[in-house]
Amino acid sequence: MKYSFRNDYSELCHPAILEALNKARNEQNVGYGLDRHSENAKRLIKEKLESNDCDIHFVTGGTQANASVISHILRPYEAVLACHSGHINVHETGAIEATGHKVYTVPGQDGKLSPKDIEAALTYHQDEHMVKIGLVYISQSTEIGTVYTLDELSTLYEYCKQHNLYLYIDGARLSSGLAASDVKFNMLKDLCDVFYIGGTKIGMLSGEGIVIFHDKLKPYFRYHIKNKGAMLAKGFVVGIQFEAAFKDDLYFKMGQHENELASFLSHELKRLGVPLLSESPTNQIFPIFHKEVVDALREMYEFEIWEPVEDKIAIRFVTSWFTTKEVCQELMEDIKTLIQK
Repeated sequence: MKYSFRNDYSELCHPAILEALNKARNEQNVGYGLDRHSENAKRLIKEKLESNDCDIHFVTGGTQANASVISHILRPYEAVLACHSGHINVHETGAIEATGHKVYTVPGQDGKLSPKDIEAALTYHQDEHMVKIGLVYISQSTEIGTVYTLDELSTLYEYCKQHNLYLYIDGARLSSGLAASDVKFNMLKDLCDVFYIGGTKIGMLSGEGIVIFHDKLKPYFRYHIKNKGAMLAKGFVVGIQFEAAFKDDLYFKMGQHENELASFLSHELKRLGVPLLSESPTNQIFPIFHKEVVDALREMYEFEIWEPVEDKIAIRFVTSWFTTKEVCQELMEDIKTLIQK
């Protein structure tokens, strides 16, 4: 069986999370996220955030989180602004548009938005004959592995507040993003209105934790989750996982681990003279090879084909909590052999 660098959710879940689920196998819990595990997970998250002034809701997937949050925030005539590469624009099959809201995109830079991008969108949408921009969507880390710095995020949020826009952070790979930036978990309460804590892509079976800071967005969100089909009857299944992940900082340790191995791969690829599509400090890296090398590597490993780059091909390697230094070393030896043929 070929080792997979295709994504960071190929494995079942971290042993500590599986142990927690197994330990609860004979329990009977209240449904719909009102159980003691979910409540304790929320308490642990609030401790890490250093804030009690937030509402937390668990859902099973990122698309559920994005569609629920965005459609809850926006009025019927409002749109969400994102980068061209934004997940809601590229990889969610029109889920946001299906809620009745346009995803308006701008190019951005390195997968990120700046106040200038928002200003251009606001200038273009001037009257009632066009959708009104009501929400700004960003990811930390981004879809190409880059991260917002504290200064960038602070500046972006300040601009949003000045122009009566909500700022929402997609945290599908938040653990990796935090480990790679100067933005810390307890800072997020001052940097956005809503974000979600990604679990599916960092060692859980599935699960995301939506965190709402803005008071106007808190009322009736459970109604909205139910209306969008995102409320899980066995909510404790997700609650148990978040409880285990936020105990003893496991959530943050997993992100650090996968980033360290991705950094090793980046360093070794550069040492071999292999160009990278972007300077990603997180767990996604994008090396560029000739087609012959890519074809040969596909016989040995699983990975994503990303995009053509002139006469070559950019591919994506993703490390996870499960990835080991040994398999990364084996990958590099195989690449070395192939490019020296």
